[in-house]
Amino acid sequence: MEYFRTRKVIDDPGADAVLEAAAAYARERGHRVVIAVVDASGELIQLRRTPAAQIASSRVAVDKARTAAIFVRPSRVMEEQVTNGRLGALALHGVSALTGGIPLVVDDEVVGAIGTSGETPDEDEAISLAGAVTKFSTVSLPALTYEGARKAAEAANIVAAERGVEPVIAVVDAGGDPIYLLRPDGAQVASTNVSVDKARTAAIYRRPSKDFEDQASNGRPSALHLARAVPLQGGMPILHDGEVVGGIGVSGASSADEDHELSVIGAQALTAANGNGHAAYFPAASVVAGGGILLETKGYKLDAGRREAPGEVEYHEHAADVMHVVRGTATVVTGGEMIDPRRVGPGELRATSAQGGERHTLGDGDVLAIPSGVPHQFVEVSDPFLYFVVKVEA
Repeated sequence: MEYFRTRKVIDDPGADAVLEAAAAYARERGHRVVIAVVDASGELIQLRRTPAAQIASSRVAVDKARTAAIFVRPSRVMEEQVTNGRLGALALHGVSALTGGIPLVVDDEVVGAIGTSGETPDEDEAISLAGAVTKFSTVSLPALTYEGARKAAEAANIVAAERGVEPVIAVVDAGGDPIYLLRPDGAQVASTNVSVDKARTAAIYRRPSKDFEDQASNGRPSALHLARAVPLQGGMPILHDGEVVGGIGVSGASSADEDHELSVIGAQALTAANGNGHAAYFPAASVVAGGGILLETKGYKLDAGRREAPGEVEYHEHAADVMHVVRGTATVVTGGEMIDPRRVGPGELRATSAQGGERHTLGDGDVLAIPSGVPHQFVEVSDPFLYFVVKVEA
């Protein structure tokens, strides 16, 4: 499955070209207007005022451009709906039902929009069209797909279920708009919106939402006034090739700290996409021991494991396990003969017990390497037992 795709967005030189073409058209006709260019999420890139333009037009131009961008159509369409009696369109979130906004399109994809305000509706639209038809540049950026968003949410939910908690998990795009929401049956209702708020904060500010909660709690209450931000930990940006492509938010686990831990797990689940020749880097501050899969790609997998009780006998026909103990103690038996083994997947067997084998006592810092084809079982573990495992295809 493709977790990422490539999208085009208008860049600063491209916005300059669009604004200049629109402004030249306006100057030739003596129009006094404000012209705004926004990205595909409706966020302002650049704004220009011609001489003597009315002050109010600065905000109206942005509103028109945003409408054209996020509804993927000229804002005239929205005004005509309202004029023709569909008043409910006025309640649409983010809409400005005023003519003058035009999408900027490249290869059938909306990469931004232009909005003009200050003259008659037809004149405003004509100015925007003059900008939209000019040649402008774009830049290609990675973007999160629906499958990528689902992968991140489900990775966090798997660990949450193992821990016996049922938070709501939301994944948004780079502009902070929702792509995927996972709400277990036992989740609290309030967490639905809070999870989206946390994810949006992480995505649009390009940092964990925990940063803002820490600021607000440690002498900077003004962090509460940051636009579209919710200073509550539990939101993490999702990165690909060094670019923020979205954010994941978790709300309703056993604590705020656990919300944050689960959001880290979800964000890191997509590092598998770095298996195409890119190095996978995990800063120490973002690694949660016991947090589940950090990296899963062709050839190997990195798992931040956590155990609180003994487990079944495991047998991997095609994978070797290399374990490094972070904290705790455990006794692992390797080898021997599995009793009543059952197949749970290709090359994977499980059993409740085994006869014979060699016992290994593990503690902090120890490493145990188990070749493929060797049964192994945790027969004693501390609560918790934290360890990292590299699974290598054999």
